[in-house]
Amino acid sequence: LIGFSITLVGQVVRVVTIGLVYIIRGGKDRRVYADNLVTAGIFSHCRNPLYVGNILILVGLGIASNSIIFNCLATPLFLFFWQSIVLAEENFLRNKFNQEFENYCSRVNRWIPNVNGIGKTIGSMEFKWKRVIIREYNATFIWMTGAVLIVMKHFYFHTEQFNFKENLSVFITLLAILLGLYLFAR
Repeated sequence: LIGFSITLVGQVVRVVTIGLVYIIRGGKDRRVYADNLVTAGIFSHCRNPLYVGNILILVGLGIASNSIIFNCLATPLFLFFWQSIVLAEENFLRNKFNQEFENYCSRVNRWIPNVNGIGKTIGSMEFKWKRVIIREYNATFIWMTGAVLIVMKHFYFHTEQFNFKENLSVFITLLAILLGLYLFAR
């Protein structure tokens, strides 16, 4: 429950970020890209809220999986990759926006969100659910499928508490629903 709660908080961070202000993620033509410096919405509280959401999702799933391999190998590896990506993106933004980016960095933390005034930020902007669905369905499908598989693994290896075979149809139904929602959003 603790792991899935952390994962859910990570997903909420991603949804609120995308629902308020969208940036072109992943660059353009496989290169870091930005027409303008995005500093509104959740980006006014944290420079990398989407990565913070990713980290919370990953850590939460790691806790939920109760896997030493996942927690000791996969999590640090992803953290290294995301830190490398952030440094490359910041280097690009620093070179493109110069003092404007430096001023932004002096006001807003890279990783730790400043929650002061976050309610005012959310309340003052239009939230776009359609954008969230269009832009976030893939990541949501992946982590939710992972969560169902983690619970399935737990049921499978703890037969003294759970009857895996009895619940298999529930798991298959959940996975089918997730796939249906994914295909609908796609």
